[in-house]
Amino acid sequence: MREGVIILHGIFRTHRSMRKLASFLEKSGFEVLNLGYPSTRHSIEAIADAITPRMAAFAESIPGKVHLVGYSMGGLVIRACLHRYKPQNLGRVVMIGTPNQGSEVADFLRDIKLYRLLYGPAGQQLVTDQSGFVHHFGAVDYEVGVIAGNRPVDFISSRIIGKANDGKVSIDSTRLTGMKDHVIVPSSHTFFPGNRHMCRQALAFLQHGKFEQ
Repeated sequence: MREGVIILHGIFRTHRSMRKLASFLEKSGFEVLNLGYPSTRHSIEAIADAITPRMAAFAESIPGKVHLVGYSMGGLVIRACLHRYKPQNLGRVVMIGTPNQGSEVADFLRDIKLYRLLYGPAGQQLVTDQSGFVHHFGAVDYEVGVIAGNRPVDFISSRIIGKANDGKVSIDSTRLTGMKDHVIVPSSHTFFPGNRHMCRQALAFLQHGKFEQ
């Protein structure tokens, strides 16, 4: 039975950045919706409100399971969307470098005017203190696999984080209560979307509910 995958890009990116993963999953037999959204104009919850109808329409068009894959902030958008609407045919969720516990880099930059201008309301929600908006995400009552990276190329940001990280998000921060599996791949945050190890691991979780070891 035909299955589908919805892909959500990260902040300050577009759906074009996820084309390699989208093509890889299509060649693996999935129907793919590589969904774009205005990542720097609205809060995460407002983004979720805006794109949930498009996700629902796609899910209803697929006879089999519909999975979701989110890169960076895209994983948080998925959490917010699933708190609002869960397709009856919901499959598995893969998060790639998602700051589920926030990012120390966002903590450092949040009050800088240029950062606030460029990254907008959602950029303010990537901080480690999520007490003001964590209720928008809801409980994880679906299958989630999380992919983290450990090859930073931004060494200034890496020093700000101060522990194992991908240059933007620490490995610890990617972890999520309720996740089914977690894996570390040799990638930086910046180059995650085109990383072949990530693509292979994402496919493994979508197909089998666990990562390759």
